[in-house]
Amino acid sequence: MDSGNPPSPAPEGVEIVEQRLGYDGFFRLYRYRLRHRLFAGGWTPVICRELFERGHAVAVLPYDPCRDAVVLIEQFRIGALEAGGGPWLLECVAGMIEVGESPQAVAHREAAEEAGCALMELEYISEYLVSPGGTSERITLYCGRVDTNGVGGIHGLPEEHEDIRVTVVSFERAMALLRTGRINSAAPIIALQWLALNRHQLLAKWGCG
Repeated sequence: MDSGNPPSPAPEGVEIVEQRLGYDGFFRLYRYRLRHRLFAGGWTPVICRELFERGHAVAVLPYDPCRDAVVLIEQFRIGALEAGGGPWLLECVAGMIEVGESPQAVAHREAAEEAGCALMELEYISEYLVSPGGTSERITLYCGRVDTNGVGGIHGLPEEHEDIRVTVVSFERAMALLRTGRINSAAPIIALQWLALNRHQLLAKWGCG
């Protein structure tokens, strides 16, 4: 096992004793030995933790205020292979942030590649940690204004083995899919709940001009 780089700088209250690179491929896996301060005072003993590194991502929920409709994509996901509803998930448009790329640029790129949509405006929703118990990945989440006229069909990059079905559904239908559990991954759940809370303000802001 390669020791990799020297330990990363630790935040206050954390002491990294050792950081080792366990796997280096499309993803990276690090093994840490560390200790941290306790709420009651003092420090933990040295503990071991593995950290999955896959970079950071952007997700965007395309929304057409004139039709009060959202764009959802459906694709195969290996992480849902044993999920009750099967491995084809209804999701937001999403993609990884490349070196030197802004989150806004990723949103525009992925909307075009995955859904054939041109984003006219972006509304920031949040930035959140996907699963901080084991990965550093953060997702920056947006709602994007689109015109859904002509949107649909099969999209994705063949060289990335993407097979993405694009569907335009009404806001009410999307919320029904959310309530029944058909939409069951974090980004679209968060984005649709945000839209439910902010839809009237968004409609007033974006209108149909």
